[in-house]
Amino acid sequence: MNDQHEHGALGDAEYAEFMELAAEEGFDVEDVEAAIDEAGHGPLPALAVVGRPNVGKSTLVNRIIGRREAVVQDKPGVTRDRVTYEAEWAGRRFKVVDTGGWEQDVLGLDASVAAQAEYAIEAADAVVFVVDATVGATDTDEAVVRLLRRAGKPVVLAANKVDGMSGESDAAALWSLGLGEPFPISALHGRGTGDLLDEILKALPEAPPQRFGTAVGGPRRIALIGRPNVGKSSLLNQVAKEDRVVVNELSGTTRDPVDELIELGGITWKFVDTAGIRRRVHLQEGADYYASLRTAAAVEKAEVAVVLIDTSESISVQDQRIITMAVDAGRALVIAYNKWDTLDEERRYYLEREIETEMQQVAWAPRVNVSALTGRHMEKLVPAIETALAGWETRIPTGRLNAFLGELVAGHPHPIRGGKQPRILFGTQAGTKPPRFVLFASGFIEAGYRRFIERRLREEFGFEGTPIHISVRVREKRGRKK
Repeated sequence: MNDQHEHGALGDAEYAEFMELAAEEGFDVEDVEAAIDEAGHGPLPALAVVGRPNVGKSTLVNRIIGRREAVVQDKPGVTRDRVTYEAEWAGRRFKVVDTGGWEQDVLGLDASVAAQAEYAIEAADAVVFVVDATVGATDTDEAVVRLLRRAGKPVVLAANKVDGMSGESDAAALWSLGLGEPFPISALHGRGTGDLLDEILKALPEAPPQRFGTAVGGPRRIALIGRPNVGKSSLLNQVAKEDRVVVNELSGTTRDPVDELIELGGITWKFVDTAGIRRRVHLQEGADYYASLRTAAAVEKAEVAVVLIDTSESISVQDQRIITMAVDAGRALVIAYNKWDTLDEERRYYLEREIETEMQQVAWAPRVNVSALTGRHMEKLVPAIETALAGWETRIPTGRLNAFLGELVAGHPHPIRGGKQPRILFGTQAGTKPPRFVLFASGFIEAGYRRFIERRLREEFGFEGTPIHISVRVREKRGRKK
């Protein structure tokens, strides 16, 4: 299995043959290697950025990922939605988990900061703890330190808002936190962030320990996700045949993700339950963000996401956001429509229309109609999960893929743009879990044509229940090579 990391999922012979093909077509060998390497990577190590409100976490996240993706405003607690970003430093790639979001006082500020830091820390391989050097260590900071100690993950201490020599002594005072050397930085101006990143790379493992998968021979991991009160706990109890999770009419009565080993269809599975969260109405947004943080943490630990949708209500933006989260994380996907047995003819008719329009982008995901309460059709869940996992692990040999691409391009060439017709020359599948393809082309391939290729790949090879990543590398003009 050693060549796995060298050339993605390609074996040695296949790789050699492929590189020869690339050279013949005039591609730069280093480009091709980099493309395969990028697409073939396994799970990336994750870095959590934690700290009190307004210490500059999102500004630091933007600095690390090198683009302004996280929302930054002058109001505390405005980060929303996205929790994970990809970053690269000194040739190494990793994920950044931004916890800047949920900063209203729900359970008392300390408790809410601690709670959100806890989820982030659980999902991370290393932590950057951001402290405002101009303020010094507060009680809330001390509470987070205790949390970090318990978690036992490597921690890098960032003393933010140090703009000049005078701030250095403020930073030095943070030795008192007992987390080792404070790195004086200005996230806003970029001062000291290079040194901080070097230190972060030392703290991060080369590749994260497999949190999921057959590598360890353990049970396959399923995240049961969906918006609060959609019936996740009832479903888990149904599956487990006993009331293991407190179920209450109140929305979001489950508090913590519970990992359950459950036997279904003669196989033991590990269910990672991601609870809803108690929501007080005026804090809706904070609680939603909190729920999405937990969902993200659970999805990270799972191989397949089973998204539960309440069919008695219209499919909501929140349902779609949860599905997008699973797809973006590259997990296998099953969609379970709950409370199906309670629908009347009219609602069922409109629901089918909704599914056609709102769920079009994941039409490839197996669908099961279940009742978490009565247990109806639960036996259909296992085959759907197995189908999705099989799709997720499918790999097409390079020769077969190129025969397919050749036919595709001959039958349906790319539209002519600006007098030129870009062609897909050849490609390879560099990774699985999920399937990741790299295609090499003579010119820019537009989004519509990429979607067409994905659709045809699915028709030809199945890939049911799994997202597919397609990246395209364009051949440099031959004359421009140095």
